[in-house]
Amino acid sequence: MQPYFFPYIGYFQLIAAVDLFIIYDNIKYTKKGWINRNRILLNGRDMPFTLPLKGASDFLDLREREVAADFDRDKLVNQLRGAYAKAPQFKRMFPVLEEILRHPEANLFEFLRNSIIRMCDIIGITTRIVVSSTIAIDHELKSQDKVLALCQAVNAQAYVNAIGGMELYSKEEFRARGIELSFIRSKPFVYPQFGADFVPWLSIIDVLMFNSPESIRECIRSNFELI
Repeated sequence: MQPYFFPYIGYFQLIAAVDLFIIYDNIKYTKKGWINRNRILLNGRDMPFTLPLKGASDFLDLREREVAADFDRDKLVNQLRGAYAKAPQFKRMFPVLEEILRHPEANLFEFLRNSIIRMCDIIGITTRIVVSSTIAIDHELKSQDKVLALCQAVNAQAYVNAIGGMELYSKEEFRARGIELSFIRSKPFVYPQFGADFVPWLSIIDVLMFNSPESIRECIRSNFELI
């Protein structure tokens, strides 16, 4: 799975549901995806926030991209403070988020990996996380072929993917290699957001700001289905 910038809770449900989570560093960066952007709640509406990147070729891998030298960490920190200062879990969570955002790493992949690992620590997810390029396979393989090669290299008997991968992977192809393929589908997780209409599927930041550690862990453990 590729890394994302403070992804939604379903990403962490996927990590928690497996014994080994392989995070891609040697795939192409995609401009229109969620790798370096997400959404928070501001004044009752969803608002995008972005991790700015240094200009570079569209053909570079994630691990070859860098965070912009002029990334204004103070601005983003203050944006989050303004959005969530009155949230019930703000005092507990904000120092951790600020620490993550002020991480000095310039490499995009390493910055994102650090944020995901720190979020897992906070939530209580103990799944082992491995970087894709450290696994000995033919890394010129693409899509399903690459996933199958990674699974076989780590002797996986089952592979779990996000629900969006249903059209990308074939259960028959995996089963032919002795691997059971499943997809994780998150169930709605609704909670109070300053008394306004609920805005779903925001960044994990929103979940952490409004929910106790116990309710988050319960959602991570059980509020999904495997299909």
